[in-house]
Amino acid sequence: MNSRDQGLTLGLIAVVIFSGSLPATRAAVTGFEPMFLTAARALLAALGAALALALFANGRPERSELRSLLIVAVSVVVGFPLLSAIAMTEVSAARGLLFTGLLPLSTAIWAVVRGGERPHAAFWIFAVAGSGLLAVYALSNGGTEGALVGDAFMLAAIVICGLGYAEGAVLSRRLGGWQVICWALLIAAPVMLALAWFTWPTQWPDSRSSAWIGLGYVAMWSMLFGFFFWYRALAIGGASRVGQLQLLQPLLGIGLSAALLHERVAWPLIATAVGVVGCVAGARRAA
Repeated sequence: MNSRDQGLTLGLIAVVIFSGSLPATRAAVTGFEPMFLTAARALLAALGAALALALFANGRPERSELRSLLIVAVSVVVGFPLLSAIAMTEVSAARGLLFTGLLPLSTAIWAVVRGGERPHAAFWIFAVAGSGLLAVYALSNGGTEGALVGDAFMLAAIVICGLGYAEGAVLSRRLGGWQVICWALLIAAPVMLALAWFTWPTQWPDSRSSAWIGLGYVAMWSMLFGFFFWYRALAIGGASRVGQLQLLQPLLGIGLSAALLHERVAWPLIATAVGVVGCVAGARRAA
């Protein structure tokens, strides 16, 4: 298997894992406040990261790499989890998942800015087309004021997440994909510990609550193991090319939202998701 195919395979595994992130977050915010949830998932993942680094890491990052690691920490350890958790208190997971279809465009733009990649012009046509479908759906199905607030938080989450993906892709070529997220989690751990202390719940969810399952999933799978596959895929397959697989995330995640959270999925949302998936094939070929 050549590096391109390997990158796409690893990327697909990561996207399947990430597809459960917003449904799990939606479940988790029924029992935890967004700020505590963000801190808790990062700290739980940091425990696994510390163990992995102690057993398998070859040395520490160089001083010149700390700036990039800080960007990754701020964006994918703190920024996206917090902003998306706030969004999940306002909108359904299915609606929020549509915005994850904007991640390829966000990642590609940051890959140009931070990674020096230069995708073909046709790539941008497909990427903008897919993003445009999402924008039309969001604007035509805005619903309540709360939905628009949730949309704004999801959009901000996508912008900052694209930065973290692109920065991590560049850094993964030197450190290795799994070490990037592990070191980023350890860098963020002191701040997350303080945040957990100040937002400690006065009342915990019932032990049978799905909020605990959601927390466990976003901590270990979304925050840790998914990135092992994802950053490796971006490093060997290219952030712009592999990033297009994220357009599959809405379709996969919407299915999970309907099956696990029993959210109503209307036909315009499904049609939009299918149209976005159609842009995946075109963008992948163009890239």
